[in-house]
Amino acid sequence: MRIKNIILIGMPGAGKSTIGVVLAKNLGMSFIDADLVIQEQEGKKLHDIIEECGEDGFVEIEGRVNSSLTPKTAVIATGGSVVYSPKAMEHFRQIGLICYLKLSCQSIAERLGDLSERGVVLGKGRTLQDLYDERVPLYEKYANITLDCENKNIREIVVELSKWIEKLR
Repeated sequence: MRIKNIILIGMPGAGKSTIGVVLAKNLGMSFIDADLVIQEQEGKKLHDIIEECGEDGFVEIEGRVNSSLTPKTAVIATGGSVVYSPKAMEHFRQIGLICYLKLSCQSIAERLGDLSERGVVLGKGRTLQDLYDERVPLYEKYANITLDCENKNIREIVVELSKWIEKLR
């Protein structure tokens, strides 16, 4: 199997962007932060898009933008809600290896802070635990690799992911 792209999925705060940059450098690949691509294409911050378009509107924009990404060899850090777009996830399945960076809800909560400022799709009256319980089955469904990131630092996660990827190359 020739791995063209590596797509990182997981909850907000799981470290997709941070790990993605280091992993890309480690593997000699380019790096794409899908959330930044969305902001650039829409000309607005994520939380402003959610405020103006609503959650469903944001998920539709996120799905469209992610489905249009066609890098040759890149590590792609996605937004946590990309799994709500079957079209985007099927596209990612076609163009690369999907890696789920798994953390407990407690670890996510400790890392996050203000969810609205991060552009997290979280319906009114819903908790982070509700979101976690809803998304984890989707991450598991789409992942080719699930990497438990609990109590691991960035270097340990990158080394572990790199080993997986080298085995599959």
